[in-house]
Amino acid sequence: MPNQTITLYCLPCAGASAAIYFPWRRKAPHWLRIEPVELPGRGMRSGEPPIPDFERLTAQLTNELAEQLSGPFALCGHSFGALLAYGIAHGLCANRKQLPVALFVAGCSAPTFRDDTRLARLDNDDAIIDELRELRGTPSELFDHPELLRLTVALANADFSACRSFRRLSEMPLDLDIFVSGGLSDEVKLEGLYAWSLESSRRTDVTLFEGGHFFLREKEELFLADLFAKLAQFR
Repeated sequence: MPNQTITLYCLPCAGASAAIYFPWRRKAPHWLRIEPVELPGRGMRSGEPPIPDFERLTAQLTNELAEQLSGPFALCGHSFGALLAYGIAHGLCANRKQLPVALFVAGCSAPTFRDDTRLARLDNDDAIIDELRELRGTPSELFDHPELLRLTVALANADFSACRSFRRLSEMPLDLDIFVSGGLSDEVKLEGLYAWSLESSRRTDVTLFEGGHFFLREKEELFLADLFAKLAQFR
């Protein structure tokens, strides 16, 4: 059906909540519904313990998402969220559920190009705090509030643990388009972005933006314009 509404489910980066995607709702075209996905342990799910295992986390998110699917949808994730989106897509495929029209991954190396050495050192509070400072995606004032910082570090620790437990889910590529985006100043290597082509039997498109790991925030207007234009082709 032409001109139908598309739902975009958005997965957050490590330590973050679904709230980072709320501003996108005001900027989305009328035919696009932005649906931020909240992970256990944060936001409206703060009463639930975070899940530090990738397989268990994506299995739970896949089951929750499958129950609410209605009409065409896409998955979008940044950094750790990109891996979660990938895991959910494979989970839906394995369970013979409706597949997304496309997968959007930002600031994340492909499953065959993982940097396990970097992840291995993110196993203590000091290393995680240093990582959060270096990535420049955490509000600077948070580092002056010990209680808020403690909560953020605890969530990031669980997410990094889940990330360390990640394994490539299948040799079989997904039967959907994958759109990849990255920052020109990010530590994620270009080879890691282009390696996403191994995960799709269809089209893989790579778009680069000025900025670092949080380029989608630094260049939000350009990033969203590109995202919405790519989604429009699936209406």
